[in-house]
Amino acid sequence: MSDSVITNEQALRHPKKLSDRKLYKLIIASSIGNALEWFDLIAYAFFAGTISKLFFPTDDATLSLMLALFTFAMSYLIRPIGAIVIGSYADKSGRKSAMLLTIWLMMGGTFLIAVMPTYASIGILAPIGILLARLLQGFSAGGEFGSATAMLVEQYPERKGFLSSFMFASQGVSGLLGAGFGLVLTALLTTQQLESWGWRIPFIFGLLIGPVGLYIRRHIEETAAFEEKEEDPKVPVAELFKSHKRSIMYNIGAMVLSTSVTYSIIFMPTYASKFLGMSSSIGYGGTLISYAVLTVLTPFVGTLSDKFGRTRIMIFASSLFFLTVYPAFTLLSTSPTLVMLASVLFWLSILKAMYFGGLPALMSELFPTHVRATGMSLSYNIATTVFGSFTPALLVWSISATGDLLAPSYYLLAACSVSIITMFAIRKDFKLH
Repeated sequence: MSDSVITNEQALRHPKKLSDRKLYKLIIASSIGNALEWFDLIAYAFFAGTISKLFFPTDDATLSLMLALFTFAMSYLIRPIGAIVIGSYADKSGRKSAMLLTIWLMMGGTFLIAVMPTYASIGILAPIGILLARLLQGFSAGGEFGSATAMLVEQYPERKGFLSSFMFASQGVSGLLGAGFGLVLTALLTTQQLESWGWRIPFIFGLLIGPVGLYIRRHIEETAAFEEKEEDPKVPVAELFKSHKRSIMYNIGAMVLSTSVTYSIIFMPTYASKFLGMSSSIGYGGTLISYAVLTVLTPFVGTLSDKFGRTRIMIFASSLFFLTVYPAFTLLSTSPTLVMLASVLFWLSILKAMYFGGLPALMSELFPTHVRATGMSLSYNIATTVFGSFTPALLVWSISATGDLLAPSYYLLAACSVSIITMFAIRKDFKLH
């Protein structure tokens, strides 16, 4: 199977190298949709406590939080459907067309959250409206990663590790903005102001990003690899499951660690405030450091993966992660201070960036052009649905049920084991280093 993928790639005629201006435009156009998706996701997760009070009120604060996080998780169930529909559209009609569609859908979901009246105003329609908005965002996000990543790796294959790393570096930018909003709003606004109108500000800001991304995406060119692809299956998903099932499984396995760490970092403000007795602003401040590391370090690692190989770097990072995650959470739970929280997040973020800097390029290399967007979208979103979406709710439940503050480390150790095994399998079957 690996030979067919490599042969297909080598047979393509690639255009000359892009100018710096076109290269920057391509990076922004491809990553801005992913950044918007993650900004809204992070904003929802960071303000989950406030949202739970306003849209899911019960007599039990923990139950309300669980309902809000469950709604957060439910939107992921539609992601694989979006991956199949939009990914197939990208493989049939082009990466650019799919990227324009996803950003329109994202803007629609963000608008609904930004303007949705609370439970006190419209009753049960309020949580239903939030759920519908998250489902719309989830459907859009289902096709975003595969389409945008395919655009990046096919435009400049010689630097696919560097270019595609911005799909994850943009998550760091989104995290910085989301955590920044959380830190500023919780520090400057009273609880009443935050619950009255303050929590809507991040979503209004996210809504303003959409038109910028839409404009930029309208002015990029389709990839030569897509236009010159040798095959054009009538049903890309059927071809995918017929000939590339192993690639799907390997991509899911490779995503497990990256996804689990990402959503654990998103969970950290809730973990710090609810279980460690720290203020919300400290939790947001700690995550700011984490996202700064991811933003700066990820493209650098992507560049290294082009030079030294992707699996080699990822195996090293995941092995180091396995050895240090339990001691890190032990130190944090016994010494819950801002310095310790920042130190733990700083270390975990370095390891995460080392692991996922070359991950998008690796995922793209497991699929030929004619099913690449569908294959990447489906495997990416199955992984985020199963191992990411329910992570915050799972961690709240596991800590509450057992009283063990180290529960997040057990979850991450299991995720790390799966990804390490997957990396060795990819090296053996696809001869990728």
